[in-house]
Amino acid sequence: MIAIVDYGRGNLGSVRKALARVGEEVVVTEDPRLVERAGALVVPGDGAFADAMQSLERLGLLEPIRAHIGAGRPYLGICLGYQLLFTESEEFGHAKGLDILPGAVRRFPAGLKVPHMGWNRVRLDDRERGRLPVLDGVPNDAYFYFVHSYYPNPVDLRDCAVATCEYGVTFPAVLARGALVGTQFHPEKSQRWGLRLLENFAVTVRGRGGRRG
Repeated sequence: MIAIVDYGRGNLGSVRKALARVGEEVVVTEDPRLVERAGALVVPGDGAFADAMQSLERLGLLEPIRAHIGAGRPYLGICLGYQLLFTESEEFGHAKGLDILPGAVRRFPAGLKVPHMGWNRVRLDDRERGRLPVLDGVPNDAYFYFVHSYYPNPVDLRDCAVATCEYGVTFPAVLARGALVGTQFHPEKSQRWGLRLLENFAVTVRGRGGRRG
């Protein structure tokens, strides 16, 4: 079972429908007990970084999410749900994140139109393809749909596989480390290739039996 974490942020209905289209059993929940038992987590999101962290703390979800990732179970963070994995964000000053991935979430440089909204290419180096099964069958330079004003800036990518996007700066549009995956774009809004990504994630979950551990 995949649990979509409801913390008051994100396109929960769109994500649920997209996963249902690829044949996956999902539940939308804010219950920490269900999050603890889930075989896989999807954390979508939009809005402010600090508010999202406060909501996760208020609902008692921070530690179950950390424990899930620490146990090596599949996790997919979408947009804000990806950014929350980092150490901190400079949005509205400064806010602490989950600190799973060392690095900061930074605002796009002055002079760029923000939010970065619409379709943009995601580039995957051939050397990285084998390390990103979530992009199996997705061509290099495929278009995905973005809506964000801040981008992830990791400190160390040695243990990670990435596919990049360019918008004034080059940033990791997809990042994977073990069973953890983050996407800065919205796969649920990205039509064919977004659905392919979600299907690949579901295949990974099924391959683990969809169970805890």
